[in-house]
Amino acid sequence: MSDETRITELEIALAHQTHTVEELSSEMAAQGQRIDRLEKTLKALVQRLLELEESATPRAEITRPPHY
Repeated sequence: MSDETRITELEIALAHQTHTVEELSSEMAAQGQRIDRLEKTLKALVQRLLELEESATPRAEITRPPHY
């Protein structure tokens, strides 16, 4: 194998690896955005659930204990 052929194959391999790294990087960025959206949605749902629980459960009456 000549040096010229070897260098060409290395350049081709490097180009493929560079392309793969760029694809993975953009996919990770997209997943990060999805995670951020899901976290915001989860926080909103938790807050709404807590509000519904507060409005649905009757509050205990404040009474004096029987030993007073």
